[in-house]
Order: sequence, then C-alpha cells, then structure tokens
Amino acid sequence: MIDHVRTSTRPGAGDALRAGRDDDVPVRVRGVTRRFDATVALDDVTLDVHRGEIVGLLGPNGAGKTTLLSLVSGVRRPDAGTVRLFGRDPRDAVARVRLGTTPQETGLPATLRVGEIAAFVAGHYPDPMPVGELLETFGLTDLARRQTGGLSGGQKRRLAVALALAGRPDLVLLDEPTTGLDVDARHVLWDALREFHSRGVTVVVTSHYLEEIEALAERVVVVDHGLVLADGTLRDVVGRVALRRVTLSLDDDGGAPGASSGPARLDALTGVVRRDTDPATGRHVLLTPDADALVRELVTAGVPFHDLEVRSASLEEAFLSLTREEVAA
Repeated sequence: MIDHVRTSTRPGAGDALRAGRDDDVPVRVRGVTRRFDATVALDDVTLDVHRGEIVGLLGPNGAGKTTLLSLVSGVRRPDAGTVRLFGRDPRDAVARVRLGTTPQETGLPATLRVGEIAAFVAGHYPDPMPVGELLETFGLTDLARRQTGGLSGGQKRRLAVALALAGRPDLVLLDEPTTGLDVDARHVLWDALREFHSRGVTVVVTSHYLEEIEALAERVVVVDHGLVLADGTLRDVVGRVALRRVTLSLDDDGGAPGASSGPARLDALTGVVRRDTDPATGRHVLLTPDADALVRELVTAGVPFHDLEVRSASLEEAFLSLTREEVAA
C-alpha cells in the first residue's frame, strides 16, 4: 500500500475525499502476518472494520485476537502486510487520538484515586467526556475517591473500559472487557457500550463470554490458529455451520439388557455431528444438519426417548464446530 503524499498543508478536495473514505473504514488490514519466533500468530489476515459497526472477535486462547488488536493500536508491527488506522500508520499519534483501547491487563497507579486517574487520562484528549459523566455511565461515581489499589478486579476492569472511552473516541478496541465482572456489572457495561455505539462509536470487542458477543455484536469474526475462519452477521456465522440442536432424555439409558447403551446408540446415528451430555440433568444434546431426518432415524432405530427439544445451534456451538473443522483440516 502506498501512502498518499500531501503537496500542501491546506486541506483540498482530495484530502476531504480521503478523510471520508478513511472514516468509512477505520481499520484496514491487508495480508498481515505476525510471528513470534516459530509461532505464527496471524497468517495472511485481511480484514476491514467499517464505521459504526460492533464487531465481535471470537477465538480460543492463542488464536491471534490480542495480536490483531495490538497491531491495530500500534503496539506491535506486522512482519508482512499493512495495517491502517483511519488511513494512517497506527503508530501515528494523529490516528491514535481517535482511538480508545482496553488491553487484557491494565496497570493502574495504585495510589491514584479513581476520579484523579479519569481526569488525568481525559486531559490527553481535545474533547473528553466530563469526568462526572464518565464515572456515572460506568457505575463508578461512588468510587471516585477510592484509590485504584483498593479496587476489586471487577471494579478495575470497569474503570479500564471507562478510560478507553474518556476521550470520546471514534473507535474503541476492547480485549476481554468483562473478565472478572459479575452478571450485573457485565450488563451495566453492555448498556454503556450500546449507548456509545448509538452515538456513532465503532467497537471491536473480544470475549470468551459468547453470550456477550450475542448480546453486543452485529458482526462476528471467528479467528483460530491465526486464520479468519468466518466473518459475517451472527445469523451468517451460525448458518454457515447449518446445525440444529436436538436435546432429549433417554428412557432407562435407552438400552435393553445385552444391547448397546443409550449413548452408544446415539453416537451410532448417521445424522449426529457431535453429542454432549449435560452432567447436571443427564440430557443429551445432539448437533445435526437435519433435525427432521435425525428424529426419523431415532424412531426407526427404536431408541426410546422423551422430552425432545429442537432449536437452532447457538453461537458457541457454531464457534466450536468451526474451530474443530479447522483443526481437523
């Protein structure tokens, strides 16, 4: 990629067109590879993030999610390919002033109070949020005079996300933002992110809480072993796997004396992609591309069952199927 060269300090028509284009695609990644010694963290990744999107980045530990965010934020450089943040090199301070980011681990000065550190960070931006409004948005008002060293892990995490949004960024990168938060605190943070998104903020979020991605994201990118396995809407990602979830209970383990056990008979069904058993209830969960055909096969095979339930595969099940397919390939 060739960077544009300005021949004048005065913004002309070409600059305006470029600014509009760069704003439409705040993040542009082209053919990016990043290695750590013999480990390939990202392998020829190409990805765009468009203005106003909430993109959920999914993948197991070591998939390459954090590495990708570190390249976009300018913390690291790619070994090959290009990364552009608002059309510029991510290490360019002019681009980063429009960026908010929360890494997985955030070091906060232990002796500073919550209100002090919020004011300190906000002071680095040309048009920050008022500190009181920022703390109220993230449920931190009562902690304003608390030293950060006395905060719980969940409170520190909420503060870290608040600081990422202190400068009214156009783009925010959140790496595992709700780690350590209880359910109520997670919902407070989700509501805050939805509010900022409604104001036009573009959000990229990684999470191990798949229900979090379902609750927030409009677009899902699945990454594993440094490769993009899927990229689309929630419905697209689940639809790519095209699986249905069939849940049932077996009568007396589903087997007659001397016959195969019920679970073994389920495993032998041709339409079953994967079978899991809920340890709490003993109910069996079968993933299949054709639920109707599977039910007919259950009846034909004489497997005694009850309490049958059929629904679409969840994002988690789709995600696991995608990563397992990639590992098998």
